[in-house]
Amino acid sequence: MEQGRPHPAVPRQRTEGPGETARLPLPGSAAARGEHVHGCAEAPGPARRMPTRYSVRGQVLDALRKALLGGELIPGEVYSGPVLAERFGVSATPVREAMQQLVLEGAVEAVPNRGFRVTSRSARDLAELAEIRALLEVPVVLRLAGAVPAARWRELVPPAQAAAEVARRGDRAAYAEADRAFHRALLGLAGNRQLVAVADGLHRRAQWPAPDGPASSTADLVADAAEHLALLEALAAQDLRTAEELLRGHFTGAAR
Repeated sequence: MEQGRPHPAVPRQRTEGPGETARLPLPGSAAARGEHVHGCAEAPGPARRMPTRYSVRGQVLDALRKALLGGELIPGEVYSGPVLAERFGVSATPVREAMQQLVLEGAVEAVPNRGFRVTSRSARDLAELAEIRALLEVPVVLRLAGAVPAARWRELVPPAQAAAEVARRGDRAAYAEADRAFHRALLGLAGNRQLVAVADGLHRRAQWPAPDGPASSTADLVADAAEHLALLEALAAQDLRTAEELLRGHFTGAAR
């Protein structure tokens, strides 16, 4: 991070009063759901299990992924684990564990004695990832097209429609998850778990935004989701030519 440049607030803090700062509630917590949270002991009632370290790590990981997709974590910037932990209102351990997972996903890289730098991804990087995804997914789906009955393709319409609804809301982080869920279901018809895992990892890497590229607009998300539905229609009709054109165009568009 450049000398003198203020550290981006992720998540952003609200000043409540002199010396008071509100912490961002983690996804799934009572505060995040809008429920009233007291600082005193809870009223008598059924005992609730305390969240495990894994559940806190998972919540932090979800929040960090949303911050990355939303542009709050800036490519090229270095973020300290303890500072992020303070802003999330958790200990440093689940933040470091979540960041290590993001290292494996190619979203950040560890910087010794400093923290984690958000990976910068160029247009060429995105194009190469799209090419690899196409090499994996296109032949598999086309092979399935001649063997899978139309009814099975129609079973994928609900998740495709769910992704389209998320796209219309313009929620990039939610659409990223819905998009990957659809592609996992599509490839899952091949019955090859390793293929699904590898393709999903590449897909996630391709979703991290490039610093020199424009963020996906709502129109981009809607168009991407519409291609899913058009593809299913072509596959159900066993229109292999249209299906191949849609698939290759889908990955070409993802590279832009």
